[in-house]
Amino acid sequence: MVNKLSPEQLKELAGRATSIRRNIVSMVTEAKSGHPGGSLSSADILSVLYFAEMNVAPAKAKDPERDRFVLSKGHAAPVLYATLAEKGYLPVEELLTLRKVNSRLQGHPEMKGIPGVDMSTGSLGQGLSAANGMALAGKLDARDYRVYALLGDGELEEGQVWEAAMFAAHYKLDNLTAFVDFNGLQIDGPVTEVMSPLPIPEKWQAFGWNVLVIDGHDYNAIYDAIQEAKTVKGKPTMIVAKTVKGKGVCQMENIVDWHGKAPSREECSLFLAELNEMESQ
Repeated sequence: MVNKLSPEQLKELAGRATSIRRNIVSMVTEAKSGHPGGSLSSADILSVLYFAEMNVAPAKAKDPERDRFVLSKGHAAPVLYATLAEKGYLPVEELLTLRKVNSRLQGHPEMKGIPGVDMSTGSLGQGLSAANGMALAGKLDARDYRVYALLGDGELEEGQVWEAAMFAAHYKLDNLTAFVDFNGLQIDGPVTEVMSPLPIPEKWQAFGWNVLVIDGHDYNAIYDAIQEAKTVKGKPTMIVAKTVKGKGVCQMENIVDWHGKAPSREECSLFLAELNEMESQ
């Protein structure tokens, strides 16, 4: 199955992703803390989900028929906040309040105070379980919405992930599509050195999931995988997206230190200039 996006759609998605990346860099710099690396690596996935696929909009943030998204790797909150602002759920100016006292935008997403956030996350390993509950509820209520979740590759070291994997397969949650942001790095180093979750595709297959492996920065590949997942009946789909930590900022790419480090003001200016140049090409 190959579902191609039009040149106009590809241009829009690239522009959205670049805008999301600019806001990630700006908000983490302003906060002087946060997690830019894994936020940047997943920006293209969220761009496709929110601007080419999911049935979501600020006007129907609580619509029972809307699609759901769970950011299981909750420390990558900047990418979710930036995407929600891009979609119109939040004022863009509010992004600069990230991690500040009395701000809605704390270091991890919080569902009660932030429109468009479907699940509070932060403790790694728990988001997929929440997504399972949403998907099962959709089945029981005979609703047509779909549920999407994004996990980190380091997060796969959590045991609850695999309990959730069994649950989703057992209950045949074919309305659930999850992504692994497979950038190969976690806070303490390469995932293969900390507690290797490899081989990732084979593990999910063994747990009864339909598995697709893609380039997580290729908009056509992301979109096509989502469409293919919707045709699969009787099992959930895991899309293993191979990505680059810090994607879009050359000085951040594949550097483990940028997992949880904020740029300086000077670095921020350089990084934003690079992203602006990328958009103009």
